[in-house]
Amino acid sequence: MASLRPPYAVSPSLQLPSSKGSPIISFISTPKNLRRLPTSLSPLIKLVELPLPDVDGLPHSAESTADIPINKVPFLKKAYDKLELPLTEFLEHSDVNWIVQDFASHWLPRVVTRLGIHSVYFTIFNATTMAFLGPPSQILSGRQRPEDFTVVPKWINFFNYDVAFKLHEVVSHWDCMEDEVSDFQRIAAAIEGCDFVVTRTCPVFDADSLSLVNKLYGKPVLPLGMLPPVLPDTDHSADDESEHGTWRSLIEWLDGKKEKSVVYIALGTEVTLSRDSMHDLARGIEKSGLCFIWVLGRRQEVGAPDMIPVGFEKRVEDRGLVWRGWAPQLRVLAHTAVGGFLTHCGWGSVIEALGFGRALVLFSGASADQGLIARLMHGKRVGLEIPRDDRDGSFSSEVVAESIRTVMVEEEGEVLRQNAWAMREVFGKLSLNNKYVEEFNEVLESWPASTS
Repeated sequence: MASLRPPYAVSPSLQLPSSKGSPIISFISTPKNLRRLPTSLSPLIKLVELPLPDVDGLPHSAESTADIPINKVPFLKKAYDKLELPLTEFLEHSDVNWIVQDFASHWLPRVVTRLGIHSVYFTIFNATTMAFLGPPSQILSGRQRPEDFTVVPKWINFFNYDVAFKLHEVVSHWDCMEDEVSDFQRIAAAIEGCDFVVTRTCPVFDADSLSLVNKLYGKPVLPLGMLPPVLPDTDHSADDESEHGTWRSLIEWLDGKKEKSVVYIALGTEVTLSRDSMHDLARGIEKSGLCFIWVLGRRQEVGAPDMIPVGFEKRVEDRGLVWRGWAPQLRVLAHTAVGGFLTHCGWGSVIEALGFGRALVLFSGASADQGLIARLMHGKRVGLEIPRDDRDGSFSSEVVAESIRTVMVEEEGEVLRQNAWAMREVFGKLSLNNKYVEEFNEVLESWPASTS
């Protein structure tokens, strides 16, 4: 079996689920991204390196969206499309019988069909996002303007359903789409060309949407579970000593705080905010009066020399910690001092937080499906979305402070805290989620052999 993930969506963890036949898995990506994988992989996983072709406009060292600003992402997709020939040559000289692909390789279904190889489209989106996008026919031609994505589509008639994009989120994502082959074309081709679809979700949480996408696609759509990450062993977890040093510094600070008194703030590695937005966010955090850890990614610091208000860190030093660079997010969320998470609404981050029962302060990063996830989690009442202007995404420091306090300490937020705590049994329960991985393995093993 081969697994192809695009250079701009490499998973931070790769685990081999148990399987009767212990198949050999070829994990295919570019050199820099393969080096980002853990060093302790199963011997049944073979890493296959395909150098990323050069493309005018793409920095030479870039192989991931983490390496470039959003306006350079179309060039990354152009480079990725040039992997068609080397990947085809690899498949022609291998004994692969299944390939698991992401959405970007719109050309891959026709390649594997010609070679008689089965394919699975693995979407890192949840079923709610896929249901919102609709069947391939609608993905390709049903909605033409950004405004069309700001309303609930006609094929969704769930009771009390209010999941749609805000205009500023759609416009922001438009900037990272390639002109020749849009993301919508890529997704539609992946759905139409595969044997079946797997999605990172769980029927206990996403039942209605999962049932709907099975009907919309006219082919099986299987849940793969939440794929919750496992908290590393404290003494033997890191690939190098740097994580241990980072964690020691953070745990000493957290150990001095009361249970569930700290709000953890992190906007991911790829979210970029303007200087004004960063200042409004900082002022809101300060006005909340609560303890916090704010992790600043590289992109949240590069916009201007004063992205954090002058004097902010001094004023909050008795209760707040501003952390620059990478932080061991899973460990922080697991600490008993953390009670809530102000998040950009990336699905992986949401899964990590709810796996430990942390209530969410929802601040959409305005990329991919993050806006839909914000509406979904707000509607599920496991978090509260920070109110923002629909058109430009602006917000005030007052609503930031109010949202944080509601989620963390106010009486009206108690239901959110209780609901989030209960979600540990869905998002963090390994036995439940591993069951779906085993069922996926069984489908692969029992699928009729190709007759091509």
